[in-house]
Amino acid sequence: MSELDTHSIEARLTALNQRIERACAACGRSPQEVTLVGVSKTKPAKDVAMAHALGLANFGENYLQEAGDKIQALKQLEATWHFIGSIQSNKTQDVAQHFDWVHTVDREKIGKRLSAQCPSNKVLNVLVQVNIDDDPAKGGCSAAELPNLVNQLTSLPNLKVRGLMTILSQASEPRASYQSVAQLYHDVRQALSEANKPHWDSLSMGMTGDLEHAIAAGATHIRIGTALFGERALPDQ
Repeated sequence: MSELDTHSIEARLTALNQRIERACAACGRSPQEVTLVGVSKTKPAKDVAMAHALGLANFGENYLQEAGDKIQALKQLEATWHFIGSIQSNKTQDVAQHFDWVHTVDREKIGKRLSAQCPSNKVLNVLVQVNIDDDPAKGGCSAAELPNLVNQLTSLPNLKVRGLMTILSQASEPRASYQSVAQLYHDVRQALSEANKPHWDSLSMGMTGDLEHAIAAGATHIRIGTALFGERALPDQ
């Protein structure tokens, strides 16, 4: 990696951390409550390694074949890998094998397959994806479907259901939509059994353009790609 590449990632990461700090200060939260997930899809392993060397530990991937190769190449790193793409039924085994977190569980069938296909002694952290805008172009269950889906997923032995994730539609008003997701998060937590409440601690929402709104609403994970790694190349698959 050239010095220019190194400087660019370092400068972007510094700027993002400063943005997170300002956003947290504005709403009375600690920056330690917010995990920055660097969305490394289409980026080479060397870029991930550089970001990791600069202190970033969480990385998000959308494309399974690319992610598997990258995770294998970087297996020496103490990194946490988040799957943030849509999940096809025939890909659940690879997702369960390679990733620590899955943000995009939106139906019982996928949850059952992930649980059944987890490697021995592994528990997978999962988030339930909610389509808060009822956008047909986005994945996720509806708000009405959410309570039943959470009940189904929390009964599965190899999943730890941690909270909610959402991707807003382009027409969405971020502050209002993120506050709606946060309210759903709190409503579901109230209904959880006492055994499951301690695990319910995560809200994955917010990207480059609206992270301040997400943090103000209570986001614990924000997913940032271009603002960290630069413009993306188009994937081959």
